[in-house]
Amino acid sequence: MKAAKYTILVLILTCASNLPCAVQAQRAPSEMIATSQLELMPVPASVQMQAGRLPITSSFNVMVKSYADDRLRGGIARMLRRLAGRTVFSFPADPATDESTATLVVQCERAGDAVPSLNENESYRLEVTDKQARLSAPTVVGALRGLETFLQLLQGDRDGYYVPGIRVQDQPRFPWRGLLIDVGRHYEPMEVLKRNLDAMAAVKLNVFHWHLTEDQGFRVESRKLPKLHMLGSDGLFYTQDQVREIIAYARDRGIRVMPEFDIPGHSTSWLVGYPEIGSAPGPYKIERGAGIFEPALDPTREQTYKFLDTFLGEMAALFPDAYMHIGGDENEGKQWDRNPQIQAFMKEKGIKDNHALQAYFNQRILKILQKHGKKMIGWEEILHPDLPKDAVIQSWRGPDSLAAAAKQGYNGILSAGYYIDLIFPASQHYLADPIPENSTLTAEETKHVLGGEATMWGEWVSPETIDSRIWPRTAAVAERLWSPRNVTDVDDMYRRLSVISRHLEELGLTHEKNYGMLLRRLGGSDDTGPLRTLASIIEPVKQYRRYQMRPQTMLSPLTGLVDAARPDSEAARQFKANVDAFLSDAPRFALYRPDLEHTLVEWQTAGRALGPTIDRSPALQEARPLANNLSAIAAAGLEAISHLSAGDAVTGEWRDAQLAKLDEAAKPSAALEFVVITSVRKLVIAAAELPQLRATTPAEWKKRVDTQTTPGHK
Repeated sequence: MKAAKYTILVLILTCASNLPCAVQAQRAPSEMIATSQLELMPVPASVQMQAGRLPITSSFNVMVKSYADDRLRGGIARMLRRLAGRTVFSFPADPATDESTATLVVQCERAGDAVPSLNENESYRLEVTDKQARLSAPTVVGALRGLETFLQLLQGDRDGYYVPGIRVQDQPRFPWRGLLIDVGRHYEPMEVLKRNLDAMAAVKLNVFHWHLTEDQGFRVESRKLPKLHMLGSDGLFYTQDQVREIIAYARDRGIRVMPEFDIPGHSTSWLVGYPEIGSAPGPYKIERGAGIFEPALDPTREQTYKFLDTFLGEMAALFPDAYMHIGGDENEGKQWDRNPQIQAFMKEKGIKDNHALQAYFNQRILKILQKHGKKMIGWEEILHPDLPKDAVIQSWRGPDSLAAAAKQGYNGILSAGYYIDLIFPASQHYLADPIPENSTLTAEETKHVLGGEATMWGEWVSPETIDSRIWPRTAAVAERLWSPRNVTDVDDMYRRLSVISRHLEELGLTHEKNYGMLLRRLGGSDDTGPLRTLASIIEPVKQYRRYQMRPQTMLSPLTGLVDAARPDSEAARQFKANVDAFLSDAPRFALYRPDLEHTLVEWQTAGRALGPTIDRSPALQEARPLANNLSAIAAAGLEAISHLSAGDAVTGEWRDAQLAKLDEAAKPSAALEFVVITSVRKLVIAAAELPQLRATTPAEWKKRVDTQTTPGHK
């Protein structure tokens, strides 16, 4: 589901103060590492710490017992390269042959499914002692998942590198854990797809949902209907050999590749070359804007189904996955309403409305897919009383809608809450659950909830920026879909997420590297300190407000400050934590005041220094209001801290003036918004109500300040 119909889930965050209760830690001797020091993501189903540590030295080697194939050997080779990169060791080139001297023994029972499938067994067991590590799994994919966990266990101290003594018993909570990448709106080169597949494997995602067709582009070669890609892609498409290459690359990492060909709406690019299957006369042109467009396939003509039989049959032979996604979303039926032949067909067949007409279309498509050995999946619009039960529903509306489909006997996956293109923080995605704790589904009905997918819709991403929109936040989604439901500690998630983010860089991900590059380009200088300070506490506007605030087309360069700024500000989270601690009780005033003042002075200095940078960079002209507001925000915070520290009483006029200043700064500019306004407002409110602060307990004061902080302000 795309912009016009997406409904944001309102989540109540209830964060535990301890380590997730799925991590079962025994009371340890003094030499045992604490579970709170582990950096595992996703959190395994069961972890038990034990005494001892396994040294990792240049003699580290791996022995494979029982079954081994090219996939497993390739996975071990990749693991060794990453381990070497982290430790700077050169490891033996040949595998170990003596089990008693091997550092890591991998025991795999069988290959598993020849084509990665929904039923793949991904479980594994890992035990590490001070003598040896042993990884056992029923399938190669399970062994690959265990190798990722082993890598995440690596620790280092003055005595060298090691893996702590541990027992892990692990398997995923859901069998469908996916990432959708929309290449229809913006084409993404092969290297982008491959590095994201590597990242998916690192966090145990297992479905690459390849959204290949859109109004803005048809991205796959069709040898039987060549005008589809020749006229509908601007020359930016994947050849069938490249498709096979991606499928093989994903298979080697235990990842399914499911294509999506969006019909009957979102189909302008189909009709550029073949207008005869459209619901209105051509000619058609590739769409350059963002949004929902009218063109739709004609569901009343047999020619349409013959055409789709040819194309889908060709794609069914190319893509081995059991499922094929037909989209089915956001067809508003305007062309259908204006077409006399379509209206006459509906009257003749007793089809009462466009929803019923699309259901007729879906049933015809389902038969075509079944003919070619595929199962159908589509967005919620395909759900209809006449829809066969073997269709799968992808939900953009939320867990309640998904549960309703499950109660009707339909398998489904959740994407509501995982729309990573909406620029919400990882914490919000993390608490969205396909089967919430208050679910009323029976045990049998819950089996119909297969999992979920993060969705990277492609309106505002380029090869330079797409990684920063997917990662590291999608690792939080991956944990939600793999780990037990009760793993919900947001603070601990962020602790581990920062580590996983660094690990992802070794796979070639550019979410950190390109940040500095984009800022240097914008500023026209290597000295980006002030600009980086500003960028660290602003985020792109949420949901789909960018459409209205900064109009662009699919041909526009995505190189502005809004493209450099990242979705989940770590600096803002840290500032909030410091402000909350500063205001929590009197002793902490003195403890946290220096850090807060240092941060606010840095903002104030950066705001003033940005003027010359903006003057020499026309691309940054739109950021001038942000620079001015940065200084104003900092000044308000510094004044508030000064009054709080001195115990000065302030007037109501001062408070109102500061809050008005912050309200003005909270207004988005250049499709960007500050994410520290709420915290600075707390400081201002506290300064204005110092007498009440002294007369209340910390808990009462926190409640008072929180309730007076205007909802919705950043």
